[in-house]
Amino acid sequence: MLVFFTFFTLLALIVIRDRQLNFLQKKSSEDWILDTLGLFFQGIVIPLLQLGIIYRLYQNILPNLHNCYSLHPILGFILSFVIVDYFYYWNHRLFHTSLMWRIHQVHHTVTQMDVLGTSRNTLWTSFLIIYLWIHPLFIYLIQDPSYYILGVSLTSALDLWRHSCFNIPQTSFFYRCLSPWLILPQDHALHHASSCIKGNYGANFKLWDRVHGTYFESNLESKIESEKIPESLGVKTNLTLIQKLFLPI
Repeated sequence: MLVFFTFFTLLALIVIRDRQLNFLQKKSSEDWILDTLGLFFQGIVIPLLQLGIIYRLYQNILPNLHNCYSLHPILGFILSFVIVDYFYYWNHRLFHTSLMWRIHQVHHTVTQMDVLGTSRNTLWTSFLIIYLWIHPLFIYLIQDPSYYILGVSLTSALDLWRHSCFNIPQTSFFYRCLSPWLILPQDHALHHASSCIKGNYGANFKLWDRVHGTYFESNLESKIESEKIPESLGVKTNLTLIQKLFLPI
């Protein structure tokens, strides 16, 4: 519920801010197809796949480990929100290697930061993201996975916000509190710059990028609206729509 609430709230705020709906008009028909199918696939198909097939897979291969671990709720949340986030850092970084870039580049074809493009990917990309496999595993193993699931939901909500245009003003109290540790929309916008900056791979935390030397500071020197994003977003490809949807087939 948190994820759906965040999605529709961000979408409503975009519409209110951009009453002319320019952000919608900038999308090509191909963008609409990619974004709509991506949101449906990652928002509906993947969760159903996790609960209906992958969870059952663990039941079959690990029958004696169901609900075998008792974790304090706080530890369950940390496991999901912090530890898995570190795993995702390396997963995301792998996508930017020559081996995986051809598939992941589709996500980087977005030319504006808006919540609709959050899940733009080839339909196969979700099978290569650790979330698909690791979340059902821990939910299967933990006796009470409620707080683990809370961490999953919060991570997903932050992912939507991180791909939105709602940057936090640099002079604000919230920026001073969140910027030292949380990946903000302006940080992730750098990751989507046309110049293909090799960094800011983290999902929730900047810590991983700082530790591994892949963090790039967002440039918010302008006194006008904080919040300047890179001059140009998105990479150009020669892929057809079918290739963008179904690579590597």
